[in-house]
Amino acid sequence: MSSQRAVVSSTASRWQQNAAVVSKATVEQAEPLAHHQLAAEMSASGVLRSFSSNFSTAWPLLTRSALLLSPLRLSPKPYNGRTIASSSRLSAALKFTDKHEWVRVDDNGTGTVGISNFAQEALGDVVYCGLPEVGTQLAQQDEFGALESVKAASELYSPLTGEVVEVNTLLADNPGLVNKSCYKDGWLMKMTIANPAEVDALMDEAAYEKYIRSIED
Repeated sequence: MSSQRAVVSSTASRWQQNAAVVSKATVEQAEPLAHHQLAAEMSASGVLRSFSSNFSTAWPLLTRSALLLSPLRLSPKPYNGRTIASSSRLSAALKFTDKHEWVRVDDNGTGTVGISNFAQEALGDVVYCGLPEVGTQLAQQDEFGALESVKAASELYSPLTGEVVEVNTLLADNPGLVNKSCYKDGWLMKMTIANPAEVDALMDEAAYEKYIRSIED
């Protein structure tokens, strides 16, 4: 009987060792699968997603970041009503496009163009501004430049038909002005307004905020 108990004990010990090996192997195999699943969820959830077709997310960065972010941070940022300027007096004169550019008609009849606060938040820290040359003729919706940030890139589209008369040269050395002061110091270009009716057809602040809520839902 003593010999039989020893055999049973030895057999049980080997079963426990084998179970531990199998459990460890299962965990090791599951880890890369979990990482892959998390990356897929990042892609599906739209983290760093563009809010218009002209936003192109930097996928290599997104893939690397997917392994570092907690699943609790995958939820899109809710609309908070701060997509326009903080000053209602400033935003009253602005008109907006569905690609998140704004235009302000200046006293001399030219239009100053920039991107909205919503757009700069979506882009993140801007590191490069590609702007057109003075004298460039643009039709409404023509691509006139691009912005690049640490996480995304965005083409820029003219809100109006006209000629470029000035570009913001400060952005060459300080592209971060687009983030810090998108409605003032971070403007992109100034242009003539060939067709004033195009200005009237753009969205005002209230319509733009409604549009943003619709694309975030």
